[in-house]
Amino acid sequence: MLKSLSISNYALIDQLLMQPSAKLNMITGETGAGKSIMLGAVGLLLGNRADTKVLLHEEKKCVVEGIFDIQEYGLKSYFEELELDYEDTCIVRREISPGGKSRSFINDTPVLLDALKVLGARLMDVHSQHDTLLLGEGAYQLSLVDAFAQTQKERSDYQQAFRDFRKAKRNFEELKQRALELQKEADFNQFQLDELSAVSLVSGEQSELESEQEILENAEEIKLKINELLSVFQDEQFGVLQGLGQIQHGLQALERLAHKFENYRARFQTVFIELKDVLESLSDEESKVEVDFGKLEQIRDRLSKIYQLQKKHGVQSVEELMTIESQLADKVFQFQNLDENLSHAEKIFQEAEKTLFVCGKVLSEKRKSCFPVFENALQELLSGLGMENARIKLEIQQVSPIASGLDEVEILFSANKGGIPQPLKKVASGGEFSRLLFGIKYLMADKMALPTLIFDEIDTGISGEVALQMVRMMKDIAQRHQVICITHLPQVAAKGDLHYFVFKDNSSEKTISKIKLLDAEERVQELAKMIAGANPSPSALSSAKELLQY
Repeated sequence: MLKSLSISNYALIDQLLMQPSAKLNMITGETGAGKSIMLGAVGLLLGNRADTKVLLHEEKKCVVEGIFDIQEYGLKSYFEELELDYEDTCIVRREISPGGKSRSFINDTPVLLDALKVLGARLMDVHSQHDTLLLGEGAYQLSLVDAFAQTQKERSDYQQAFRDFRKAKRNFEELKQRALELQKEADFNQFQLDELSAVSLVSGEQSELESEQEILENAEEIKLKINELLSVFQDEQFGVLQGLGQIQHGLQALERLAHKFENYRARFQTVFIELKDVLESLSDEESKVEVDFGKLEQIRDRLSKIYQLQKKHGVQSVEELMTIESQLADKVFQFQNLDENLSHAEKIFQEAEKTLFVCGKVLSEKRKSCFPVFENALQELLSGLGMENARIKLEIQQVSPIASGLDEVEILFSANKGGIPQPLKKVASGGEFSRLLFGIKYLMADKMALPTLIFDEIDTGISGEVALQMVRMMKDIAQRHQVICITHLPQVAAKGDLHYFVFKDNSSEKTISKIKLLDAEERVQELAKMIAGANPSPSALSSAKELLQY
């Protein structure tokens, strides 16, 4: 429900504030006074495009702001999608700068225009030519039938079944495609797996084999070099150890002569011990090194196989080859279990399809069950709106499963006696569409939480009893939903809970449009002017009071 509408610097509007009633609000005014301009400003809140041409004062920005009570609209999930804080009172604002930049806000948080457009459609419903065109669309007609038939549960069940069906179908089709790919690759994958498995790869073996190969390839020279080193150290007359032994004795003698040399003797002793350990280790290594051409050949052959596989698969390590082997094994396993997996996926798909059609049939039957009531109720309403010979017929046709069900629904209409009902796009005129849409919205008012309804001169082309019937219906709608009606008929304007008057003010340099909430006396005067012109007679004033039921 719209609690407050403020407009500044828009077209002929300098400043405007409107706080409509929760029920039926009437807006009147002379042609060109600014009623359509107000609707243009409201359109900005609904996400319509705008440009700087709408600025009254080019150096100032335009601001349109609406404050709404949205607690009955079920919009919490939408606010969560936009990552906005939800409150029962929602502030929607649109700003247009002098430079032409447009900004949109929901509760003071900037949002994209598309987000504002989606929210706006849930907050306000402006009865315009766009709506009459929308009435001709199949999806819109189906949504009307669902709302009238109260199919919320059946449609929810079907949509869940539809999601399950699409998921199962997609899984089955992907598995079939994967099966074709695996079929083509099966022999090659098995060959590559066998080739890798035959090598029996071991993590870390490559570096060990390369190190062992290096030693075996140089075994004779390694043994020779170690022995040469050992002989240099171990020669009884000229060996290094002999000389080091003499140094050790000399340092011990110095230590006995002066304690100062104790440190030197200790340091040398550490080096001497380490050096002897190196010699012992070299001697051990020499004993381990063997000249084994057979073993060398085995290692070369093993490494050759590893290198060939690495080159073939474009990798640098045994670990990467082992990863490839695991992946190939998985593909081979999938192929070997393909028939079983396909059969299981097909079974799930068939069960989902069966459930889908069961839910779809239940939804279709619920829809069809409301057709007679919908047709009769709408024909009766149209008769009261001056279309006594109107005929309404609903047709349903089964289609392949889609998100909305297994049906396409079409409203057929004939305005003339004896006429065969035809699709709305072919037979309804603008005026007929307008009354038809009004009748439908009247029916829907009992079935769903409608947004604020704005009727822009919906009474054009009607008068007398038809106009009275239409306003009675508006008052009925307004018992449950907020209604704003722009009208030129006094008998319609008189029935509003509040009456706003739009007028032009020429007192300043620029003509501006203003809006005023009329009190009781001002309302009598305005209705009398609508009846008899600028200078209403006593009888016109009396008629105005009668319309207001004074």
